[in-house]
Amino acid sequence: MQNRILIKDLKNYIGQEVIIAGTIDLRRDHGKLIFLDLRDCSGFMQIVVNKKNEPVYNILEKVKSEWNISLKGLVKKRTEQTINPNVFNGDLEVEALTAEILGEAEEIPFEKDTTEINLETYLDYLPYTLRGEKPKAIFRIQSQIVKLFREFLTQQDFVEIQAPKIIGEDAEGGATTFVLDYFGYPAHLAQSPQFYKQIMVGVYERVFTVGNVYRAEPHSTTRHLNEYTSLDLEMGFIESHVDIMDLETHLLAYIMQGLEKTNSADFKFLNATIPIVPDQIPVLKFREAQKLIKEATGEDCLNEPDLEPAHERWLCEYSSKKFNSDFIFITHFPMSKRPMYTYEDENDPGYAKGFDLLFRGIEITTGGQRIHNYEKLVLAIKQKGLNPEKFNYYLQAFKYGMPPHGGLGMGLERLTAKLIEVDNVREAALFPRDIHRIDYLLSQGSKNNNHNNKK
Repeated sequence: MQNRILIKDLKNYIGQEVIIAGTIDLRRDHGKLIFLDLRDCSGFMQIVVNKKNEPVYNILEKVKSEWNISLKGLVKKRTEQTINPNVFNGDLEVEALTAEILGEAEEIPFEKDTTEINLETYLDYLPYTLRGEKPKAIFRIQSQIVKLFREFLTQQDFVEIQAPKIIGEDAEGGATTFVLDYFGYPAHLAQSPQFYKQIMVGVYERVFTVGNVYRAEPHSTTRHLNEYTSLDLEMGFIESHVDIMDLETHLLAYIMQGLEKTNSADFKFLNATIPIVPDQIPVLKFREAQKLIKEATGEDCLNEPDLEPAHERWLCEYSSKKFNSDFIFITHFPMSKRPMYTYEDENDPGYAKGFDLLFRGIEITTGGQRIHNYEKLVLAIKQKGLNPEKFNYYLQAFKYGMPPHGGLGMGLERLTAKLIEVDNVREAALFPRDIHRIDYLLSQGSKNNNHNNKK
């Protein structure tokens, strides 16, 4: 729209006529005056419609919430008694001089910022509820996390790559994937960009990718999604997994400091706090963590191959009290529970040179050193009961030489959920995919109808 002024810039046009456009957020009628709260991508502004201006009054008296309009108006300072210091542009208003209706809306089902609807209803009406101030704050934060992730790694000489989402074999070796027909051949939706990250270490040495990954596990929990965004990196010429842990510590510090600069208002609105990343995130070996859990809770988890969700929560509480840290690294998980490319600690046989990063009660990162020797990798594939021939494409990178390397993957939605301190990861997923939901139809249990509608 030519000559349109964004609401955030109206303070520079006091006493001038401007063209603005946006969506009606709220309407209030007071005798011969109509007050409209107009929002655009930059903020809110109160519009005053005076009945004395009959042409514009006749146009705007019919508008309701979520209608879209454009108008020419006079930017004015509010009178001292009408200034609202608690809202954006609370000292300004625009008197409507001319107006045009750009788009109408049906009666809204409920106020978009209401707290009286449950999560399922919120998700069923996502195209509407996403317009609320809470989700807008959440996804501004999430957008900035991705920006800062890219920014930091680019500064560290990493190259961004795009890994395929359709693959011929499961990158993790045996986990559940979505299978599809690829022109008569079986293929999978990638549950990780792992193979391609490692291949590209041989090209650029340092690489990262931001992209969707897919898990076909039929779970229905507050911490899992069947499609999520993974923040992945891989780095060559490392000495051990500790190099990756150090990198992640500096990466997280950069992200949190950046969020403090750009999104502190969003965090305040959400009543959430930005964590401080310590110079050295505390580290526990898996077996040490198990012993602490048993001593503190009485639960005998010493023979378990992984951490239960309750144990992750306990370890985070322990880290907060003991080290004053919201973060804690758990290292040296059993090799039996790690993927085929995991590097075994030669000084601690049976345990991996890898780690999970726990944050506010949940694992947000898995990473470690990878096997870079061709023969050792082939053997590891066989030990997992897999056929190396199915991985010939991936194995080429190692056959023709690879440096010691390692990396990590971080779930964007989980990180966001823990940062904004919500209980369900679906609140931090823009359009969540889980066992019960593909947009609206599937959430209504209409699997058959959904298929029929596509015919």
